[in-house]
Amino acid sequence: MIERRALLSHASLLAATAALPACAPVARPGPGAPAGNRLPAFYEDIEERTFRWFWDTVNRKNGLVPDRWPTPSFCSIAAVGFGLTAYPIGVERGWCTRAEARDLTLTTLRFFWNAPQGPEPGGKTGHKGFFYHFIDMETGARFRDVELSSVDSALLLMGVLFAGRYYDADHPAEIEIRRLAQAIYARADWSFFCADGRKAVSMGWHPGRGLIPASWTGFNEGMLIYVLGLGAPEHPLPADSWEAWTATYPRSWRGEGATRHLAFAPLFGHQYSHVWIDFRGIQDRVTREAGFDYFENSRRATFANRAYCIANPLKWDGWSKDIWGLTACDGPAGYRGPFEGGMREFFAYAARGPLGQPDERDDGTLAPTAALGSLPFAPEIVIPCAEALRREHGDRLYGKYGFRDSFNPSFRYTDVRLDTGTVDPVHGWYARDHLGIDQGPILVQAANYRNDFVWSRMREEPAIRRGLTLAGFTGGWLSG
Repeated sequence: MIERRALLSHASLLAATAALPACAPVARPGPGAPAGNRLPAFYEDIEERTFRWFWDTVNRKNGLVPDRWPTPSFCSIAAVGFGLTAYPIGVERGWCTRAEARDLTLTTLRFFWNAPQGPEPGGKTGHKGFFYHFIDMETGARFRDVELSSVDSALLLMGVLFAGRYYDADHPAEIEIRRLAQAIYARADWSFFCADGRKAVSMGWHPGRGLIPASWTGFNEGMLIYVLGLGAPEHPLPADSWEAWTATYPRSWRGEGATRHLAFAPLFGHQYSHVWIDFRGIQDRVTREAGFDYFENSRRATFANRAYCIANPLKWDGWSKDIWGLTACDGPAGYRGPFEGGMREFFAYAARGPLGQPDERDDGTLAPTAALGSLPFAPEIVIPCAEALRREHGDRLYGKYGFRDSFNPSFRYTDVRLDTGTVDPVHGWYARDHLGIDQGPILVQAANYRNDFVWSRMREEPAIRRGLTLAGFTGGWLSG
């Protein structure tokens, strides 16, 4: 662990954060508002390059998207969910044709509908309507001993349902997409992940070992699991599941007044559910009592993440008001080395976020997706960050497919064996790869910011409306 003398006390950190200027509310056009959120030209380049990552790396024989690239990789089912959401963005922006995107989407849905399911430990893609976290890029079979993943299956299913909403034409392929989307979603037996009598959803299942003991309880990215599970037409979660999810909220609250929010240190936990669900103006019991919605919660979390990076309690190099963003991402290596008169620990792939928050970890590694995935919540700080990342780090961080996954300006140990990436003795470590689950929020949240692109369609999805209603959400677009 990082030496104690290198740490600020929790109280000192809160004081440093509180001393920063308060974040002003963001204008939030309601559902159905005309498109009016413009982005600078350089951001359009980020979007197109990020789209090209999905378009170029997908296996067109089955629609499987790699976990990462260019490192040879298995498929991440969550990355497929982001890919299915990305293709229509490409259609609307003129980066691919509707026919091309439609055919690729249909190939993907046919694969997941027909892929073998069962309890056997090998040769299967899923079980009980869910899918293994990682699967072989060619065969779709379970990769090694990974878990049947409840959250990664949910991310895939969100992309599946969005595809079913987008392809609405009277064309045989689009009719089949809509049918398969609903069939794949309906097949999932959500009660399976509560099979041992637990109230909260298990994080996963292994053949021969059963359910993972850890469950999805708030607050983190698991929110979308409960919305999908409650809204399921055939095998839903128990009616009181949302209460099980929110029961642990009291330990997640951080901040006071205008900064009070449900905290989860890595920003992806504040982004993933919001990629597909428009939480503006709708509230459950907890947020009604708090006086703000989950969109506002993510806005506050984004500002808190940046405030921590500005305070920079561990004195990392290269952080500033415009260079910030902590989330789960690649890192340089498992290594303990000297820094600022002490010893610091660095990590490979790990979740990162402000100290003092749930799932805290800070080794100086920043990720562009942390800020850019929060674009709709806080454009006034995200856009300057995106611009600064390109300006200050250039092609060391930005290339053919947009931003590489992450970087660490303080890691300049040129004699260390790296897990991935390269070290510049002056500028620090830069990731080699792009990760699908980090590329996705960059692209899709820009589309949501521009014109509610995904949100507007998912507001019309009966499963989403049903799940939110059963979770106790009221108001806003749910009232229409």
